Amino acid sequence: MPDILTVTLNPALDVLSSIDRVVPTHKLRCSSAVMHPGGGGVNVARVLHRLGADTLALFTQGGVTGQELATSLAQEGVPAQGLPIAGDTRESFSVHENSTGLDYRFVLPGPRLSPTELAQALQRIAELGAGARYWVLSGSLPAGVPDDVYAQLARQARAQGTRLVLDSSGPALRAGLAAGVYGVKPSLRELSELSARPLPTEADQLQAARQLISTGQTQVVALTLGEQGALLVTADQAWRAPPLAVKVLSTIGAGDSFVGGWVAGLAQRDDMRSALAQAMAASAAALLHPGTALCQAADVQALLPQVQLQAL
Repeated sequence: MPDILTVTLNPALDVLSSIDRVVPTHKLRCSSAVMHPGGGGVNVARVLHRLGADTLALFTQGGVTGQELATSLAQEGVPAQGLPIAGDTRESFSVHENSTGLDYRFVLPGPRLSPTELAQALQRIAELGAGARYWVLSGSLPAGVPDDVYAQLARQARAQGTRLVLDSSGPALRAGLAAGVYGVKPSLRELSELSARPLPTEADQLQAARQLISTGQTQVVALTLGEQGALLVTADQAWRAPPLAVKVLSTIGAGDSFVGGWVAGLAQRDDMRSALAQAMAASAAALLHPGTALCQAADVQALLPQVQLQAL
């Protein structure tokens, strides 16, 4: 059994291309496409594997795109298992605009899961994750899946003595937190939505994070702040991590790399401070590569000494 199980109910085959300038109406002749396996949990598993963690990626798989995704994971050496569905795994398309450095991301909704397919997937998750110390649930939900499915998995993880880390948004995030998780990684926008108010200052952000903790929704909040870095908050400790100064080729995949670095650090050292440092290095390392290439282990190690953590 793996130490860390990642779950992706709506994975994608990520297609990346580039063009000098994006304009309306005209045919835009892009560069040759590069494809990577994608979707939140899939990307987290790729990072975990690169950082030496014992992981297994579970993902719904259907059609030619699903097979291509599975093949890509195998080529990277990432332990993975597809959960069969009748519909085709989706594609996501990203275009990098060379003249501005901006990324344009086009995300398709994905296939609809039948109640039978969902029930079979949940059963396999429980079986294959029985001995894992961590489950990572990351990404959006496909059509046909109820908003409370992450809540169902949170209760299952707790019953099995597993720490569950959640990275999602909207109703699925809210429902998962209501069931109680070990850790959550919201963006500032997501935490603001959960709090139903703007969070312009660090004090506001700390208060909102601690509200989630005091109400039993999570034990740890890893709040990503984009160009402002990140905060990591527990019931009695908090750290601020300023961003690292790196040359940004693309911001795609930085959040998934953050989660992968964080969970790998927790699993390998069970130290919150060092796990945050590795998360910051992994997130910054992802910025060095285009599209969903994600972080590389050598870059993470090179950037770790630059991480500065400030206790709050």
